[in-house]
Amino acid sequence: MMKRSRTVAPIEELKAQARRLREDLKTKGVSLSHSAALELLAHQHGVRDWNTLYAMAGNRMHLRVGDRVEGRYLGQAFTAEIRGLTMLGDGARRRVTLHFDTPVDVVRFDSFSAFRQRVTGEIGWDGQSQRRTSDGVPQLVVRPL
Repeated sequence: MMKRSRTVAPIEELKAQARRLREDLKTKGVSLSHSAALELLAHQHGVRDWNTLYAMAGNRMHLRVGDRVEGRYLGQAFTAEIRGLTMLGDGARRRVTLHFDTPVDVVRFDSFSAFRQRVTGEIGWDGQSQRRTSDGVPQLVVRPL
């Protein structure tokens, strides 16, 4: 069996791949149900069955450059556009560059402010950074709008 894929396409794309596989096989005289095509696709990704592949794809937040997002940066709420996105290492983490709609004050003191409009951070598939603030909260949390 093939090695399990580290990065998995979104569920909609996986289903489209299964449809294309089924259509291609049909032109070669091989009749295949859609569920059988989904199972074959799962095997191509190195997993036991479609349910396993579905779970792998469904547990990952899929983001692209240009997407609108919301979240928290250093405890401050924001809405932003993704300006850069890079897979890191084995794909478990991504470096994301955000351009905030409104600058965010990254200092919690009343007598001092430091506003940021563009920041870069690393997030996992759950949209949260591994780095934490001193009170244990993720430095960066990103969610699709």
